[in-house]
Amino acid sequence: MKRRQLIRDGGIGIATAISLGWIDRLPAMAQDSDGVTIQYLGHTCFLFTGNGLKILVNPYQAAGCTAGYTLPDLQPDVVLVSSFLTDEGAINSVKGNPEVISQRGVHNFKGIKFQGFSLAHDREAGRRFGNNIAWRWTQGGVDILHLGGAAGALETEDKILLSGADILLTPVGGGIKAYNPQEARKVVKILNPRMVIPTHYRTAVASKKDCDLAPVEEFLTLAADLKVAQVGSDRFEVKKSYLKNDQTLVRVLDYTS
Repeated sequence: MKRRQLIRDGGIGIATAISLGWIDRLPAMAQDSDGVTIQYLGHTCFLFTGNGLKILVNPYQAAGCTAGYTLPDLQPDVVLVSSFLTDEGAINSVKGNPEVISQRGVHNFKGIKFQGFSLAHDREAGRRFGNNIAWRWTQGGVDILHLGGAAGALETEDKILLSGADILLTPVGGGIKAYNPQEARKVVKILNPRMVIPTHYRTAVASKKDCDLAPVEEFLTLAADLKVAQVGSDRFEVKKSYLKNDQTLVRVLDYTS
């Protein structure tokens, strides 16, 4: 697999980030706006297809909470990883020769700008599990933010840089290295996306003995004031025109082996 030349942010502030092109001043209008297809592959792993590209986020090794999942042969163009922990950074599980992007900063690939933001992977400022990379990019005209395995409280700059996405994918199942249902609900309120897709929770393929995560229902109970719906499939297509709602949508995808 290929590794991109890394661009590190070095803890720079918002003004510098803007001047370096890390934050778009205006929405990019040149990109096609025909939508993006989102496929749930278990845990925090998703495949995004649109603009002629397949983007895979957080491939896993089957163990613990991911023991019952099977990663299919997807042949993605790009792989984004939030860390190199085995449940979200198992790049050797991916077939083909994709571009692998793993560090914070700005990375450009075939017309798409990927922005990686560093968030703590635990509730101890990263002292136990280090940092997690949250990924933000626009594909098919849809602004996507995937928080990976974030667990730390959002700082003021995080709230500014990460707010207002069309689609927010956030962990909700808790454990020692990701948001629990209560923390996830607070994050949704702070970041105010148009749609939320829950990630990182215990499904029917994982046993309580091997997986300490909460099921998605605990988060959904806390999100009852939002427009919650089960997709009834492992994938669906989202277009910008679908996201004109005043109230945040919550969409839950099924895992299909």
